[in-house]
Amino acid sequence: MTDRLPAALLALVVAVLAWSGVGPKDRGTWLMEVAPVLLVVPVLIATRRRFPLTPLLYVLVALHAAVLCVGGHYTYAEVPAGFWVRDALGLARNHYDRLGHFMQGFVPALAARELLLRTSPLRPGRWLAALVTCVALAISAVYELVEWLAAVLLGQGADAFLGTQGDPWDTQWDMFLALVGAVAAQVLLSRVHDRAIARLGAGPGDRRPGDRVAA
Repeated sequence: MTDRLPAALLALVVAVLAWSGVGPKDRGTWLMEVAPVLLVVPVLIATRRRFPLTPLLYVLVALHAAVLCVGGHYTYAEVPAGFWVRDALGLARNHYDRLGHFMQGFVPALAARELLLRTSPLRPGRWLAALVTCVALAISAVYELVEWLAAVLLGQGADAFLGTQGDPWDTQWDMFLALVGAVAAQVLLSRVHDRAIARLGAGPGDRRPGDRVAA
């Protein structure tokens, strides 16, 4: 893989992040929504040489970042595309946040899968699939706890961040969509992902010439 794709994706993410930060509906909500982008992007830049990811995963991370930035700019309950889908399909609410939580399962599942395949003895199969799904659900649960903490600390000021839109089952729907996303990612992309890892020259433990192998 050349350096062009990660560089192009980084430029795209930075551009979308900058756009989202110009006049967002609520500055505090924007900061909370884009916080994962602000945390993950520097880590990916710092590990680009030592531990490059597959092009597939870089693309998915960039797409997820874009979803977060758009949601942060408008707040999830007021993204225009969500209103268009609501009106076109006759839905009761703006479902853009459902897309966000689907992606919250889809992308972390592929990230966990890649890390486990490259740094552990696990191979493609049931145990890998089960563990990847559990990791995605754990990430979703942590995010719901963050939302709960925001509600406790900020009260009504956290409404835009929570994006429940009056749905008492919003938390359960969020985690369910993350589960669906994690399963869908593995069903749809496992074979493509395996080939991408092979093309990267990575394997169990991501061993390189000169690395010591434990006895």
